[in-house]
Amino acid sequence: MSRTTTTPPPQTEDAPQGSPLSNGLKQRHLSMIALGGVIGAGLFVGSGAGIAAAGPSIVLAYAASGLLVMFVMRMLGEMSAANPASGSFSVHADRAIGPWAGFTAGWMFWTLLVVGVAIEAIGAAHIVQGWLPGTPSWMWVLIFMAVFCGSNLAAVSNFGEFEFWFAALKIGAIALFLILGALAIAGVLPGNEAPGAAHLLHDGGFLPNGMDGLLIGLLASLAAYGGLETVTIAAAESENPVSGVAKAVKTTMWRIGIVYVGSMMVIVTLLPWDDGSVTENGPYAAVLDRLGVPGGGHIMNVVVLIALLSAMNANIYGSSRMAYSLVSRGQGPKALGKVSGGVPRRAVLASSAFGFFAVLLSYWYPTTVFAWLLNMVGGVVLIVWGFIAASQLILRRRLEREAPEKLVVRMWAFPVLTWVTLAGVAGALVLMGLETDTRIQLYSTGGLALALAVVGYVQQRAAAATRPADD
Repeated sequence: MSRTTTTPPPQTEDAPQGSPLSNGLKQRHLSMIALGGVIGAGLFVGSGAGIAAAGPSIVLAYAASGLLVMFVMRMLGEMSAANPASGSFSVHADRAIGPWAGFTAGWMFWTLLVVGVAIEAIGAAHIVQGWLPGTPSWMWVLIFMAVFCGSNLAAVSNFGEFEFWFAALKIGAIALFLILGALAIAGVLPGNEAPGAAHLLHDGGFLPNGMDGLLIGLLASLAAYGGLETVTIAAAESENPVSGVAKAVKTTMWRIGIVYVGSMMVIVTLLPWDDGSVTENGPYAAVLDRLGVPGGGHIMNVVVLIALLSAMNANIYGSSRMAYSLVSRGQGPKALGKVSGGVPRRAVLASSAFGFFAVLLSYWYPTTVFAWLLNMVGGVVLIVWGFIAASQLILRRRLEREAPEKLVVRMWAFPVLTWVTLAGVAGALVLMGLETDTRIQLYSTGGLALALAVVGYVQQRAAAATRPADD
């Protein structure tokens, strides 16, 4: 496939001519994907480990990592509003740095999403199996995979509708949690006394495990933010990609502030940070039980199940579009590039199949191959964020010279905050190397990144060598 890397390709370069993706996502879909995408299973369940490590200072950890994510999303929004593409940051890295960078970022993110599908399918199956003991978990995995693979094969609007209602339920649940928590903190919720600052300051202090605990909590919080990038992938298939991206990224600040930082403040104010139920039952269920909400644990199980199914749906969608974008740019198997009915169905099938295969690996080799897969994707989000920041640093200057009218969304205090973001990403990677629990993830992710970068560079050189003949 002939390519030109010296000038930016057209806006729809990752859709082969004559077989474009559809524009089946409505603005209401995109708005709810943006709102609900920030609320994932990692928040409801994974935050417990961060609280156990950092104590009340988990609020600072989520605020710091949330600030980094806001910068990343602002930069990604700037580039995606200027040039919407289903490959999102992979396309931007291709334009800014070179095809090898787009190849590396794209396939790393694809790997993260398909492994995520497996993790979410297993988690959802375990929840349903707990409600219906005696049913095999593999059966539920198969059902979930079939439902979401099938819906993504049919039409992009199906993905949008699922995410619309999943997001509505998650937003309702988190809003109710925050309202109940605020009433309890104020001492106006029947049967509950205002806790004051007792749990924040008197159970070992605000930093009970010192800076080490805070840093562990910071790494845990970073993992919870993964997946926000999907909204910029989805925007390329919406009715109005430019305004859709702009609206989505401009609401990132208050969404992160309210949902993540607000939730953590409620939890550590109402419960002792070292309460065993925080890690055993999950922090949200523990708070509902503390407030005397009947069936609080069961309610949260339903919410977590919805979050897991939502993530499965979004990951199958996101991975298929990323694979399609890479293939359309000559960076993947051509067989996956066919589009019918506005949907890259072969890419959907391939992404779903790999996800289901990863589920099988979790049963066959839970402590070896599957554990290696999990470690391999442990730091992918940070690598992707690094590519986003580096790409924006280059493309912003190019847009200012060539097409300033496309800067519908602008990164704040450019280029200072872009460099701050790059420093933050580098700092987080250093922290991963310092912590025993995350060091193997850093090495495995680094190995994946290096291998993909080498393959991408070789492919780029081969394409450059054949270009004169093509021309």
